[in-house]
Amino acid sequence: MKEELLNRFTKYVKVDTQSNEDSTVCPTTPGQMELANILVSELKEIGMEDVTVDEFGYVMATLPSNTTKEVPVIGFLAHLDTATDLTGKNVQPQVHENYDGADIVLNRELNVVLSTKQFPELADYKGKTLITTDGTTLLGADDKAGITEIMVAMNHLINHPEIKHGKIRVAFTPDEEIGRGPERFDVEAFGAKYAYTMDGGPLGELEYESFNAAGAKITFKGNSVHPGTAKNKMVNAVKMAMEFNSHIPAHEAPEFTEGYEGFYHLISLNGDVEEAKAYYIIRDFDHLKFVERKTHIATIAKELEEKYGKGTVELTLKDQYYNMKEKIEPVKEIVDIVSAAMRNLDIEPKISPIRGGTDGAQLSYKGLPTPNIFGGGENFHGKFEYVALESMVKATEVIIEVARLFEEKA
Repeated sequence: MKEELLNRFTKYVKVDTQSNEDSTVCPTTPGQMELANILVSELKEIGMEDVTVDEFGYVMATLPSNTTKEVPVIGFLAHLDTATDLTGKNVQPQVHENYDGADIVLNRELNVVLSTKQFPELADYKGKTLITTDGTTLLGADDKAGITEIMVAMNHLINHPEIKHGKIRVAFTPDEEIGRGPERFDVEAFGAKYAYTMDGGPLGELEYESFNAAGAKITFKGNSVHPGTAKNKMVNAVKMAMEFNSHIPAHEAPEFTEGYEGFYHLISLNGDVEEAKAYYIIRDFDHLKFVERKTHIATIAKELEEKYGKGTVELTLKDQYYNMKEKIEPVKEIVDIVSAAMRNLDIEPKISPIRGGTDGAQLSYKGLPTPNIFGGGENFHGKFEYVALESMVKATEVIIEVARLFEEKA
């Protein structure tokens, strides 16, 4: 299993599937369709049935039931795209066998070091096989680790018919990182009663609570005049953006929050005197506080427009997803099954709120309750991203055990 996981994962991460917030097509980048087509071929090769990919890059496939019991149809999902935070082009995965617990030099030339001081959790991986970046890109374990684990789990079940299971559906979706993954996902065609995203972090993570989430795009319109004659004429759009940000509570940001604490996050700010654009994401587990955060953003925009003139501040505020807890708690037995599966594999479940998004948040509101299971990665969305091969083995085993338990309990 280890070798298959390593081979598939290192193949998948080399396909550039970074999504693009500014694109209006689906998938937003051609690399996602490239990977989708690779997976379609591989799903057929291992013996999956009803393998399809639609024009939008959604891959679906079926593993038929091998039991006479009436077992609910379950699904496993992972997303094709990688984050917009750092390039996913020319990913060169580095494999570190029997990790010695010391700092890892990712790129000697650029002096990029995966530091045990900065990332003390590395101590948990001593003796493991770590897969890292070369210090110039993200790795893509989010979520190609999940894709790999689903592929290997399905292959294992096909080759081990003695493991009884009901009908299993798998899906690989585009554009999750920009919040669009479930937009064109056909829940009815997928045909599962429950599903799981393999899109979590370290070993044991199990999540069924998510943020309420929104994105805010603000355009500031200035007036560029030669600085020598600018008095009472120039309006600096970049400074307007800076003024806007000064009204955001400084400590309500990702770098200062944890647990159930919400935040505002300035993703990007660019422009010049004439025009500047800022993009924020807004997150909170509590729906009332979520609404208050959106209201605060809208109020700042309105006040600045009143100060600088009509049309100088343009706000687009859009909800992205909601806390899936409301939809999963009524069927919490699907979380309990995963907990039992983990314990059967000597993994202690770490049930916590997910401080990020998964397709499951939106799918749960589309009628498909979808908790999130660990994929094994750490430090997502950056050059210090890594995953332990042993964690990927465990995640794969969890998929297999969940399928077995659903059949056993039927």
